[in-house]
Amino acid sequence: MIRAVALDIGETLVRDDRYWACWADWLGVPRHTLSALVGAVVARGRDNADALRLLRPGIDVDAEYRAREAAGRGERIDDDDLYDDVRPALAALRKAGVCVVVAGNQTPKAGEMLRELGLPADAIATSGEWGCAKPSREFFARVVEVAGVSPGETLYVGDHPVNDVHPAAAAGLRTAHLRRGPWGHFWADDPTVRATADHSIDTLHDLVTVIAASN
Repeated sequence: MIRAVALDIGETLVRDDRYWACWADWLGVPRHTLSALVGAVVARGRDNADALRLLRPGIDVDAEYRAREAAGRGERIDDDDLYDDVRPALAALRKAGVCVVVAGNQTPKAGEMLRELGLPADAIATSGEWGCAKPSREFFARVVEVAGVSPGETLYVGDHPVNDVHPAAAAGLRTAHLRRGPWGHFWADDPTVRATADHSIDTLHDLVTVIAASN
């Protein structure tokens, strides 16, 4: 039985277009160049911030983040960044009696902005607020703690195998791999992802069907 659904943030609920476009504009490089580099480093199993380091060797990413904020060109998330299925799907899950948790690798500011959107979720938290990040086991332990149910009763939904599917499964959670965004599409048919994920979905609306079948 699935009693809680926890969802990743980037490219699961929120498009990353604005995030990387703002970094490209800040660094003065074409947006496509940075986007392509992000895809290249992640496909090689490297951290996506390495794309920034390729463009600016020696860059202090945290310092540049603070500089962007100070210049009024910092992080922003609003309704336009949400995928169209987010609000109706999360509302349907809550109507079905499922606890909905939003938890991903994001900054504390992202957590604040997401909560300000009034999403139909029981809890919203980020790695920056928790002090632990995916793919650590501690992160998924926090997810389960917030959900208030057992790991086996919690379904974690995300697009990224290394950060979402594999570590969540290793922590005892059920998993759903979402074919969305570059990573979701890149690994959608990977045999190890298919074998590890309990469910493979194309839209968050599919979660309602998954819950109904499971429960």
